[in-house]
Amino acid sequence: MNTQNTTVHIRLWHREFWLMAVANLLLSMSVTMLIPTLPLWMTTALHFTSKEVGLIMGAFAVGLFLPGVFCSYAVQQQRRNMVFLRCVLLLGVSMILPMVPSHALHLPLVIGLWRLLQGALFGLAQMVLTSTLIIDTCESHQRTEANHSATWFGRFALSLGPMLGLLLMVLSEALCPVHLDSECENDLLFLNVVFVSLVFCLAAMVLVLMIHFPFRVPEDGVRLISLDRFFLVSGFPLFLNLMLVTVPIGMLMSMPVPANSYGMVMIGFLLALLAQRFVFRNAELKSEVVTGLIMISAALVILLASRMSPLTTPLLGLGLGIVGTRFLLFFIKLSRHCQRGTSQSTFMLGWESGLALGVGLGYYFFAGNTQLLLTVALSLVTLSLVMYVAFTHQWFVKHKNR
Repeated sequence: MNTQNTTVHIRLWHREFWLMAVANLLLSMSVTMLIPTLPLWMTTALHFTSKEVGLIMGAFAVGLFLPGVFCSYAVQQQRRNMVFLRCVLLLGVSMILPMVPSHALHLPLVIGLWRLLQGALFGLAQMVLTSTLIIDTCESHQRTEANHSATWFGRFALSLGPMLGLLLMVLSEALCPVHLDSECENDLLFLNVVFVSLVFCLAAMVLVLMIHFPFRVPEDGVRLISLDRFFLVSGFPLFLNLMLVTVPIGMLMSMPVPANSYGMVMIGFLLALLAQRFVFRNAELKSEVVTGLIMISAALVILLASRMSPLTTPLLGLGLGIVGTRFLLFFIKLSRHCQRGTSQSTFMLGWESGLALGVGLGYYFFAGNTQLLLTVALSLVTLSLVMYVAFTHQWFVKHKNR
């Protein structure tokens, strides 16, 4: 037997895994680019109210859950990579809607349904990617590391996507050769953002097309509607505790901040990676989440005292990176045999829907009232910390299966 070939076979960071991880990054960035830029377009070009913007941004969270019950049937009856590719293609095509002249889009219901559809397409694509395709590209003993690593690529998009979206609007405005009225100008600026978002979707498709996935014979007796690969009901306390973290982060993303603030979040994410490797490697299990939540709370306290502090965004990134990684591993350890994919989808839903819901709540209830927004966000993070210390951690230790 060729020892060298065997070593390559069991190595996690092989070509196929790299392609999947980068595809995850690009797909996530195509959506996160719209978080700060879409509301700007709706308020300036379409003249929507803050409550209408809040409802539309929150519709994405609802859309994430809509296709979940069909996920298992889809991947069992069709080629798994093709399910992902169709979803991403439709998501990319949906980016064309803002290219329609803005006077035809003044009905908030149209944009709300568009955002709902985007949530559904992104949700199903992410479920197939995290619960099936990434797992299919690695050995069984590497799957936890694969889930951990691939999710970090999606987490980076939370910093890189909004930063790129805002930079594109700033650069487009600076390079605009003619003077236009404000409505046309904002249409043009946002057009550049959705075009790049479309390109990212197509690039993610190309990367996945470069991977060979073996054909699997469709299984008989698969139910059309199922919670398999969708939602881990036994993990609901973890899901609720995670949402109490991500909702306030989403609320913060509804605040008008410069592009460099999102860049500073990436510094916090990188510090979180180092902390997991060197600080929490042999630490008590509870300490990781507690430390992360305390850091997020500290950042919110600093924001309440002085919004100009450069410490806040790295602290937020550090705390969120630590908490997100630990909760992901909790979901994996909570799942039983053959439930790994379901646990990944449940984590994704808690993460993405919490962020989208938080953005929607931020615009709907707290537009123009930063102090109240920060106070409520701090209260939710504190509630998450109390829930984790008083209940969730002991509950997890009792119910974990790995």
